[in-house]
Amino acid sequence: MRKYDSPLHIVSAQLAELGLTFGQWSVEGKSNEIPAVRELLDLLDISGCIVVADALNCQKETAKAIVDGGADYLLNVKGNHENLRQDIEDYVQDDGLRKAMDTYSTLEKNSGRIEKRIAYATDDVDWISGKEEWENLSCIGAVNRLVTTGEETTNEWHYYISSCKLTAEELLKHALLEWSVETMHWLLDVHFREDFCRIEDRNVQQNLNIARKTALNSIKDFKMKSKSKKPISNIMFDCLLDPNYLLTVLAS
Repeated sequence: MRKYDSPLHIVSAQLAELGLTFGQWSVEGKSNEIPAVRELLDLLDISGCIVVADALNCQKETAKAIVDGGADYLLNVKGNHENLRQDIEDYVQDDGLRKAMDTYSTLEKNSGRIEKRIAYATDDVDWISGKEEWENLSCIGAVNRLVTTGEETTNEWHYYISSCKLTAEELLKHALLEWSVETMHWLLDVHFREDFCRIEDRNVQQNLNIARKTALNSIKDFKMKSKSKKPISNIMFDCLLDPNYLLTVLAS
């Protein structure tokens, strides 16, 4: 049995609108994820899509790979590109400049938790230092999240670059879809306890990850088509108790 020396990291490509995983690439070690993303993109037909990635994959080579694949990118900018992030932050936090940006907001209330999101976007990017190093850079933006629970309010800012001239509403929509990938990883951990899996064989780990994602895909597809309001955990439990219900889910 072949063992590996470090935890297996699996890069996933997801159809965010549907919450379905349709591609993945495994690497040993978090630092190897950056080139793995580009290898995965090279295997997929991404033409006409908007590829949204987290701050780790906000890389010039990745942006170029996305554009070369006929797609656009929306990348979260954080500390790995401190100067770029600071430039965008200074622009957005300037009251006069921010007032001129396209703006869109949403408000959600759920079980005593209130979340307000305010998105800003502009195609005024010619002033950015090193703009030419980012393939087709055409837009910058930000999302401000204000979450109130009881008497406590958190205030977070997220900054973005894109090769597509997005409106604030479009930027917020795609940014939220990127967060759905984090939800997928959360579901794998909560419902399948994936982070606690101690199997050391690489192939078995990969196959189990595919099986878990296939199960999640089937359940999400069933929920969408049947318009079921049951939580995923209840559907999984019902499948465990009733083989006929399981067949219904698989046949959806």
